[in-house]
Amino acid sequence: MFPRRPLAAVAAWLAGAAAAGLAGARGGGLLALLANQCRFVTGLRVRRAQQIGQLYGRLYSESARRVLLGRLWRRLRGRPGHVSTLMAALAGVFAWDEERIQEEELQRSINEMKRLEEMSSVFQSAGVEHHSPEPKPQTEGTEDSAGKEHPWEMVMDKKHFKLWRRPIIGTHLYQYRVFGTYTDVTPRQFFNVQLDTEYRKKWDALVIKLEVIERDVVSGSEVLHWVTHFPYPMYSRDYVYVRRYSVDPENNVMVLVSRAVEHPSVPESPEFVRVRSYESQMVIRPHRSFDENGFDYLLTYSDNPQTVFPRYCVSWMVSSGMPDFLEKLHMATLKAKNMEIKVKDYISTKPLEIGNEAKAASQPSERKSESSRGPARIEYA
Repeated sequence: MFPRRPLAAVAAWLAGAAAAGLAGARGGGLLALLANQCRFVTGLRVRRAQQIGQLYGRLYSESARRVLLGRLWRRLRGRPGHVSTLMAALAGVFAWDEERIQEEELQRSINEMKRLEEMSSVFQSAGVEHHSPEPKPQTEGTEDSAGKEHPWEMVMDKKHFKLWRRPIIGTHLYQYRVFGTYTDVTPRQFFNVQLDTEYRKKWDALVIKLEVIERDVVSGSEVLHWVTHFPYPMYSRDYVYVRRYSVDPENNVMVLVSRAVEHPSVPESPEFVRVRSYESQMVIRPHRSFDENGFDYLLTYSDNPQTVFPRYCVSWMVSSGMPDFLEKLHMATLKAKNMEIKVKDYISTKPLEIGNEAKAASQPSERKSESSRGPARIEYA
């Protein structure tokens, strides 16, 4: 991407030209001095580009640089600040200003949950024990005003969840939506099990690798690298994605949003197939509170697994794999509830509350044990 010999030759030529300009300046006056200054500035910029190229060359192979930078350029072309983002990638820096998950993305997911509740009359006005959707036809009309989106098609209707799908415009893929209910675990436990990467490695046998690469101090977003097994004989897939979660006690809702990104510290590996199109939104609505059993959830999901199989095969794999994943997630939450394994409580360890936790640690043990039972003080869930 940055051949060293041509850059070195350009730098040498500029140095020679600058020396010649300086000699000519003694007899050429102001014009020669101006030309010499321009050559000097250009030379500095060329040498800087050479240094960046050498640094990048030590981090990645030539093919990895071409693939990463080519995709970044195509993705960012036409977007404001795309040049600065590309330069950040060259220097091995992740552009949080461009990639962090914004408040608007979280709110869109919450609004979708509200819209589903209104359309299907999920919550009945009388009583709180019954929280399952009312019967509906096989398709739900969700076309926008321009008629560009397909309606949702019912794929599966089970006791504890319903699964829909709809084609993604311009692709051979589907977007999936799951609405489900659990009454034997708390929203806090279910939420924490999804966020705890170390616990995920224990209850999900498909996980090969799952770790946080970088965190954003501004929004709390995190970049993760996830490698997972795919059915034989397909190669394993790996995902690089950013995620952000939010808990709103006033509106009694929790949300987790994830989407694929490019990160300079995780180049594509020949051992795995990189999934570059991936989105997931999970919204949880407690029946009562975060720490009482019972909640509804809405999961909206789509990705491109980079397979050569036709659409109906991919749809079958997702439709059959989704119930299995949800069951494993539910069982893992039950184990956390029964204290068979400790799970970190992400709700009460947000950055803004770290100072409060340190203060609580200095309190007498009796008082500390009392406060630890409150919704904001649970260390493990």
